[in-house]
Amino acid sequence: MKRSSQPPGVGEPTGPAAPAEPTDPDVDLRVPAQRAAPWRAQVPVVGVVALGGAIGASVRYGASLAWPVAEGGFPWTTLWVNGAGCAVIGVFMVVISDAWAAHRLVRPFFGTGVLGGFTTFSTYAVDVERLVDGGRARTGLLYLGLTPVIALAAVWSAAWLTRRAVAWRAWRQG
Repeated sequence: MKRSSQPPGVGEPTGPAAPAEPTDPDVDLRVPAQRAAPWRAQVPVVGVVALGGAIGASVRYGASLAWPVAEGGFPWTTLWVNGAGCAVIGVFMVVISDAWAAHRLVRPFFGTGVLGGFTTFSTYAVDVERLVDGGRARTGLLYLGLTPVIALAAVWSAAWLTRRAVAWRAWRQG
């Protein structure tokens, strides 16, 4: 057996003979209507993402009004919004993949739109910059590291707990 000096995937067949992986599970290119004019199939998706994003961003803005942060203070509201949003993403992804056959527009509306608009990693970056520029570099670095830890822990633990709840519910029913 001859070993190739090329990394895996290099030199393998491409084009029509290569197996094609779908780029978007909501689009089936074997359906003529989706293949012929893919932009037409995406119009409803773009619409629900925009609507969901407006809703999510409005709720986040409401949270910033309800729990304002003092000038130069630690951005607790943004931290908790991002953590809560990530937890909801964990629950949502398990529910729509393991427990419920959702309409094709539910994931773009709620997952990408509402939760994408609600969570705010751009504000997180601006908050870090403000803390550092305000002479609070240690606090800024703490916040820089703490946010992704909380976000990942929230999505992982929420998904884990939701899987357990779905399994328990299935066990109770059957």
